[in-house]
Amino acid sequence: MKPAWDQLSSEYESSSSVVIGDVDCTVHQSLCSDYGVRGYPTVKYIEAGGEPKDYSGGRSFDDLKKFTEETLVIACSLEDTEGCSEKELKFIDLAKSKGADWVAKQTERLTKMRAGKMKPSLKQWIVQRLNILSQMGTANKEEL
Repeated sequence: MKPAWDQLSSEYESSSSVVIGDVDCTVHQSLCSDYGVRGYPTVKYIEAGGEPKDYSGGRSFDDLKKFTEETLVIACSLEDTEGCSEKELKFIDLAKSKGADWVAKQTERLTKMRAGKMKPSLKQWIVQRLNILSQMGTANKEEL
């Protein structure tokens, strides 16, 4: 299971809504006890603002990814902004006011920045903006 878990972690390392982590319960016994971990490997998940729940699905990468996409990913969408943070909503308004050329330039700039080393929170914000800009770029092409 460890290879599938590591692959899932890599898949979502830039996600704005999903964090994949692991804990060595032989080292962090207190934490594992607090979360009711009794056997290994144990997979738990926490939906935004919720309590930890036991995961009982498949253990392959495909199974884990499908569950993550269907249950945990919260993406900001231009069509339905319910999943957008306040920060993302402000960025959407800014981007709409600037136009297609600005969107293209920002996409190029942020794509280059994303490749560099930075704090996870900054990388997350870059990914969030790229998600929004990508949707705006697609919308602009469909209008042509």
